[in-house]
Amino acid sequence: MPKETNLSHSELKRYARHISLPSFGIDGQEKLKRSSVLCVGAGGLGSPCLMYLAAAGGGKIGIIDMDIVDESNIQRQILHGSEDVGKKKIESAEETIRNINTNVELDLYDQEFNETNALNIASKYDIIIDGTDNFPSRYLVNDASVLLGIPNIYGSIFRFEGQVTVFSTSNNGPCYRCLFPDPPAKGAVPD
Repeated sequence: MPKETNLSHSELKRYARHISLPSFGIDGQEKLKRSSVLCVGAGGLGSPCLMYLAAAGGGKIGIIDMDIVDESNIQRQILHGSEDVGKKKIESAEETIRNINTNVELDLYDQEFNETNALNIASKYDIIIDGTDNFPSRYLVNDASVLLGIPNIYGSIFRFEGQVTVFSTSNNGPCYRCLFPDPPAKGAVPD
């Protein structure tokens, strides 16, 4: 007898490949559907994360970004296309994600992630993805993660190299500041 599920018939078909994995199954897909993720930044780092989260069936996705799509963004920020030049990234992101998966709940924040709003916004999510491209924001994402006790998924790209790390602050796990206690001096690290 098939297991009872809160996934619709359409979702069962859409996520059949996940569900067929013995280590994931219906339970994993339902857990993913109940999850909530905040992505700070809808640029080069946030783009693939957001698209794959939506495609995989992430339940609630928050996106915070106040930037505008520039033509120079398109070659690396795959969430946006040529028709999006001049649009707010948050609007372009919403259109792309809705095209990928209409089942995803989206929270859109057309604002800067800053000391005033960071804890209030981040407290609504299970995980924070750091898709930022500057050190003050990166440290702020870390600090919100630590204060709220939620995991921080960090990524960084420099030329043809990349890093990705999951910092889980539950049980006093290490955080970004444990690796890099102080931000580098302005101009000390290439953009």
